Amino acid sequence: MVQLKLNQEKYIEARKNLSKMVNRLGFWAAILTALLAAVFIIMGMFGSSSWDYYPGMVNYIWTYYKAIDYVLFIPAFLLAPVFVILMACIHYYTSLEKKIFSLIGLAFALIYATVITTDYFILWTVTLPSVMHGETAGLSLFSMYNPHGIFVALESVAYLMMSVALISITPVFEGRKIERALRWIFIIGFILSLGSLFGVYLMNYDIVMYEIVVIAIYCPVLIISGILLGIIFRRAGKSLGGGIS
Repeated sequence: MVQLKLNQEKYIEARKNLSKMVNRLGFWAAILTALLAAVFIIMGMFGSSSWDYYPGMVNYIWTYYKAIDYVLFIPAFLLAPVFVILMACIHYYTSLEKKIFSLIGLAFALIYATVITTDYFILWTVTLPSVMHGETAGLSLFSMYNPHGIFVALESVAYLMMSVALISITPVFEGRKIERALRWIFIIGFILSLGSLFGVYLMNYDIVMYEIVVIAIYCPVLIISGILLGIIFRRAGKSLGGGIS
């Protein structure tokens, strides 16, 4: 009986320590998510030369490129693993009866991260070196400036998977105002993402239009939700008798 009580106490203490670690990691992952999303959209809006080609991106030329066009994807690349860590922390934060939703969200987050990191890695290791060395034969489909290209398509589907990941975890958040606000942010983001996809299809626009719109939707979603999730994890950490350091 004494041994059983000791084992129970050790289990309770281990669970408490795990919760503290999850809240601490979740807090910093949430803040980093908001920060990286903010840097990405700011660099995209004010630094990218892609706007020089839009509309009419088919006029891109291989002999000209700006380093900023390739550098701006660094925060988006780093965002992927940070987002997965955040979703993993949300999964541990979620109550037992709702963990199926957070697990589904984590699964779609992994799909997003796999696609987006592969897309950007190909851009840096295949497209950029080929352009720099004048090896452009058959490279058109991999160019970020090609409105019908593989790069644009993969980036689009990646952020679509992110939207599914976030809508999947909406049942997790209920009760307090901040959690209800978070839920509605995810719902509205998903509706806008899906609506814009159908809108682009119905209006016969190129997929590049959806790429631009979905990033414009989800960068603000990640910034706001990252801040709110940081607050939630910080409060949860304090409720366990420790702060976030």
